[in-house]
Amino acid sequence: MAPTPPAPPGNLGDLGDLGGILPVTSDLDAAGRLRVGGCVLSELAEEHGSPAYVIDEAGLRAQARRFRDGLAERWPASRVVFASKAFPSTAMYALMGQEGIGADVAGPGELAMALAAGMDPGGLVVHGNAKTDAELRAAVDAGAGLVVIDNADDIDRLERIATAGQAVLLRVLPDVRPDTYEAVSTGQKGSKFGMAVEEAAGAIGRLRASDRLRLEGLHVHLGSQIFDPAPWEAAVARIAALGEFPVYDLGGGLGVRYTYAEHPPTVEAWLDALAGAARRHLPATSTLLIEPGRSMVARAGVTVYRVVTVKRGEPTFVAVDGGMGDNLEVSLYGQRFEAVMADRPTAAGKPVELVGRHCESGDKLVSAAPLADPRPGDVVAVAATGAYCFTMANNYNGALRPPVLFCRDGRATVVVRRETLQDLMRRDTWSAS
Repeated sequence: MAPTPPAPPGNLGDLGDLGGILPVTSDLDAAGRLRVGGCVLSELAEEHGSPAYVIDEAGLRAQARRFRDGLAERWPASRVVFASKAFPSTAMYALMGQEGIGADVAGPGELAMALAAGMDPGGLVVHGNAKTDAELRAAVDAGAGLVVIDNADDIDRLERIATAGQAVLLRVLPDVRPDTYEAVSTGQKGSKFGMAVEEAAGAIGRLRASDRLRLEGLHVHLGSQIFDPAPWEAAVARIAALGEFPVYDLGGGLGVRYTYAEHPPTVEAWLDALAGAARRHLPATSTLLIEPGRSMVARAGVTVYRVVTVKRGEPTFVAVDGGMGDNLEVSLYGQRFEAVMADRPTAAGKPVELVGRHCESGDKLVSAAPLADPRPGDVVAVAATGAYCFTMANNYNGALRPPVLFCRDGRATVVVRRETLQDLMRRDTWSAS
């Protein structure tokens, strides 16, 4: 089956290159207002409040099929596993399961949500560099298909916990450093993840001798937001030197387009590179797994905000009702985003500093954003926020975490409700009485 291509953008008027960053179903209604999944963003902000995460459900499903079908076309014995840390919610796990995608889970919360969403436990890959006894026991009891061994302590714990035949992969550190942010680079020497190639042979021997664990193969992950597929060639060649195995998990890492200046490889080009490296270095009979996360969900999401204040000057500061409480990517490692006015969208406008409401000078959303005459009460949309923004939402300054709306065919479904003040204080045990 041929991979499903991304849907062409609809009528986007004067938005120019922003059409390649917004969700694929984005268009303008008859009044010139920005829509996603047929839903007018300013109307969503009015009905559901702001900030709010808006997800293009049809675009998300098309992207899942693009990975699934594209990999199967290039390597029939293959499986796509969603790196769910990019967007861990029960609705997202359910959607991935419906599209035949498994899930990479790390920690008890992700495992619990995946199971609650009805995902097949056999399609789960359990990750983590510090998995506790309780977490491993929960994974084994749930029937998780694969547990990734990150270190020797994982082997000790699993051999105590597993009864017989738990399938595992060994995470190998190939000492390949891709060109990406230091915080999301995981394949180089000195990373906290995995075992170095020179140490892996001993772990392989130990796992093969175990009567409780079944070594299925090797896992490698180079990091995130990587634009050059070339490092996978070196990584695959290095793990291939450790011997032949039934399964190889090549991780994720394909970069996404956040800004006008960025031009990452297409999904198809990335899959070509991975399958090509596998053909050159791995057994033809092996099964390939990949774990896209950011590249699966980032473009499908926008965050809508309402402008609260405008401080005109040099520069002009446009402050909205969210910020680093709902998008930590900017302050965490300087990720750049693009923004647009939702009711009068245009790529033109005087550059302004789009900032958040939190008590940090670093609480910026978009620097030099070309917004058209922003005024208090206006709705602004920040594009490509489908990955990690929901994941890292927090309560800084007592912020209430935003809702998540899945939008499709003009209908918005609340799949995560907005946090309330009662939610915020529910865990507090102090009482005035």
